Amino acid sequence: MRKDFYRKLIGGILLVSLIAICFMKPVQEYLYIPNHITLFEGQKLDVAKAAPVSAALSSDSSVVTLSQDYKSVSLQAKEQGKNEMFLELAGFPVKKVDVNVLKDFKVIPGGQSIGVKLNTIGVLVVGHHQVTAAEGKVSPGELAGIQVGDIITEINGQKIEKMSDVAPFVQEAGQKQEPLKISLTRESGKVETELMPQKEKGEENYKLGLYIRDSAAGIGTMTFYHPQSKKYGALGHVISDMDTKKPIVVDDGQIVKSTVTSIEKGSNGNPGEKLARFSSDKEVIGNIKRNSPYGIFGELNRDIKNGIMDEPLPIALSHQVKEGAAQILTVVDDDEVKLFDIEIVSTIPQKFPATKGMVIKVTDPELIGKTGGIVQGMSGSPIIQDGKLIGAVTHVFVNDPTSGYGVHLEWMLNEAGIDIYEKPQEKAS
Repeated sequence: MRKDFYRKLIGGILLVSLIAICFMKPVQEYLYIPNHITLFEGQKLDVAKAAPVSAALSSDSSVVTLSQDYKSVSLQAKEQGKNEMFLELAGFPVKKVDVNVLKDFKVIPGGQSIGVKLNTIGVLVVGHHQVTAAEGKVSPGELAGIQVGDIITEINGQKIEKMSDVAPFVQEAGQKQEPLKISLTRESGKVETELMPQKEKGEENYKLGLYIRDSAAGIGTMTFYHPQSKKYGALGHVISDMDTKKPIVVDDGQIVKSTVTSIEKGSNGNPGEKLARFSSDKEVIGNIKRNSPYGIFGELNRDIKNGIMDEPLPIALSHQVKEGAAQILTVVDDDEVKLFDIEIVSTIPQKFPATKGMVIKVTDPELIGKTGGIVQGMSGSPIIQDGKLIGAVTHVFVNDPTSGYGVHLEWMLNEAGIDIYEKPQEKAS
């Protein structure tokens, strides 16, 4: 019995001691040192460490250099490549940190208001309507099993690209009283069906009983473009059809300049909106190749300027973003891009792409006075922190228009087809 008592007593003391050690500042600092550190060429990083701990690189190289004092380690990235840093205590290694240096990379921030014109793949079904036929009201499309959100891609084996492609097939099939063979794209996959057009009572034309659309338009904000490749990213979120609420599958599209004409101010429970028009010249400044959860992407056909930050800026990866002060670039009047203050309330270091990486809050009195905070049309506004482009505004909180979400720039670059992790080329011997 006495042995069991002492065993439990010693175990309890060890447990309390272990917990106490974990709360000691040196141990806390050690635990907060990441297992992986990524830097860009020329970038410096200071990492706090416990006084008894020393650091050393696995090998001398031109990739990164290390300096330290009793309370921190400084890493200076020199050129693209990899190395390892070991933390030692009393001569024994206690932690290994992988250090990855990426090629120096910069993009030009946006902030401009842009007009967006999207053309879908095929024609999109946005609703059913009833045809008053001899036997009563009926929707031929609904009877054929066609659903809202379906995309009609072929009729009778012929490719459908726009709404005007559909009508000749419908009238011919109605007159011959032969069903149309329709190919659809649906979220679950490809669907084949047959549809018999019906004639509206008292009319000569035959109808599908479907509302269809082949294009969409709206406004948003440019986030960045890469000056060398002219690849860009904008909006920071997917464009969905206003009727079906489903992402638009893009065949092609264009972006043009737009001018903000007025602002519908946001309030609790009622998100505001930028009201804008396409610029009078309607000059196309780029194409749209991709509509993804992280925004729209394509290539510009020329350089564009925001008038404030027209020089390339370095970027920050998701784990390099920190809570605290930041700014956004956006337009609230005409086509003038301005810089406004915000706060990064929280940020999540993400190992894999995700759309909601930051919670942000507008703190700028001028912006709050004009818009109430974040409004529709502001999506894509670039977020700047410590002179680096870190992400874009994406969503507003309905019950608090001063706050919303942001997406990390790292994932937008990936969607734009820009590989910041490209391997260094082999050097000739």
